[in-house]
Amino acid sequence: MKLLITGATGLVGRTLCRWLKDDGHSIVALSRTPDPARVPQADAVFAWQPEAGMPPAAAFEGVDGVIHLAGESVAAQRWTAEHKRRVRDSRVLGTRHLVEAMQALAAPPKVFISASAVGFYGDRGDEVLDENSPPGHGFLSEVCVEWEREAQRAAEFSVRVALLRIGVVLSPQGGALTQMLPIFRLGLAGKLGSGRQWFPWIHLDDVVGIIRFTLEQPVSGPVNVTAPGIVTNAEFTEALARVLHRPAFFAAPAFGLKLVMGEMAAVVLASQRAVPQAVLEAGYKFRYPELRSALTDIFGSGNQKQ
Repeated sequence: MKLLITGATGLVGRTLCRWLKDDGHSIVALSRTPDPARVPQADAVFAWQPEAGMPPAAAFEGVDGVIHLAGESVAAQRWTAEHKRRVRDSRVLGTRHLVEAMQALAAPPKVFISASAVGFYGDRGDEVLDENSPPGHGFLSEVCVEWEREAQRAAEFSVRVALLRIGVVLSPQGGALTQMLPIFRLGLAGKLGSGRQWFPWIHLDDVVGIIRFTLEQPVSGPVNVTAPGIVTNAEFTEALARVLHRPAFFAAPAFGLKLVMGEMAAVVLASQRAVPQAVLEAGYKFRYPELRSALTDIFGSGNQKQ
């Protein structure tokens, strides 16, 4: 297949491009900074500013599928009004412009796989959340609802649309885990808030695996991209500390997190017991269904997996 990918230089995008290239697919990338050296697996790289307008039509020539991963980092900084605007616009406007470009084609791609997030569900306590569960409340939930609505518009012109509600991606190459490691290695880590909130993690290899699976199988609609073996924040903290051979006695109280992080504290304090029902029913086999196997893969040799 010939695949158009946005967000190809991100954590998921880099690994995805390598795997897709190994699968024999042809890759076209859209990037704010179209440097081919940043996407070595791509056969072509086109410039695109997601908020500004549609990508160039030439980028879609012969494309069979579109994988949309681009978006401003949610946790890059404190949530100022300007940062929240960039988070929303990069996703909502970017997806709108991408779908408009596909609609304008004489032969649109057959499949559109668009990233979303478990933030769709908001803070839901112990409620089990499958793909049929309604959205929650708060900034991230509102962004995800708008984001998915824009992506779903591609179904109006017969494109199969899959909406990937991605959890916390575990990888030593970036993302949440690399932000946690320095604190854990110093023995200063501990649960966040009560620690009872559910922590919807997933190994990077399974994120990429689900995307590849979704390309090949007739999966459509919302897809929870989380591991079946979901744990609480306290259980995750204990497991990571154990594999790193470090204590995890400290705790960060909710009021302290809110004081330091402001509104962004909702990201680490929210409870989302999201289960990957859609892909399990479709037959996807997780490489790392349980947290222990995922952490063993990453840290099993005593060093970070490269």
